[in-house]
Amino acid sequence: MSGTAEAARARRRLGVGAAIVVVLAAAAITVLIGVVRTTGTTAEVVPLPTTAVSPAVLYVHLAGAVAQPGLYRLDEGARLVDGVAAAGGFAGDADRSAVNLARLLTDGEQVHVPRVGEAPPPGGTAGTAGDGDGLVNLNTAAATELDTLPRIGPALAERIIAWREENGRFTSVEDLLAVPGIGEKMLAGLRDLVTL
Repeated sequence: MSGTAEAARARRRLGVGAAIVVVLAAAAITVLIGVVRTTGTTAEVVPLPTTAVSPAVLYVHLAGAVAQPGLYRLDEGARLVDGVAAAGGFAGDADRSAVNLARLLTDGEQVHVPRVGEAPPPGGTAGTAGDGDGLVNLNTAAATELDTLPRIGPALAERIIAWREENGRFTSVEDLLAVPGIGEKMLAGLRDLVTL
């Protein structure tokens, strides 16, 4: 009997072992199928919506000694060097020393590049901020030129330029009231010394 009981125990162990092997094999096959399915699928990439921000534009009329005088559309923040480049560069007889190529351009302005020996036209040139009457042009003056005005120091000159760069051209002398540090009294003293 002991032989039969031992044979029965051996069969039972064999049966339990076989069942464990079958369960492990089934688990392995399930994992393998999952891996194959995952690698066989392609994930769809959904792009995030983007809002294209187009830069503001300036319209600048370039005249005088440039290769192709005319109206040019430039990006906001463009400098005179960009305008001259858009106009095909300087003409052969341009007075290059009379212009400030680093000057920021503003929308709606006309820039006259003088020829060698040419007198500056009324309203100033690309290189100066004053006009023929000695007035300082609020839309083109550099900080050093604004600093020549009474009660305008370097800090206030920088604020005027910062306002102009942020808001565009001055459309009237009264726009100076929007510059921090300039009040009615100071405006009255500047009114006859500046132009647009």
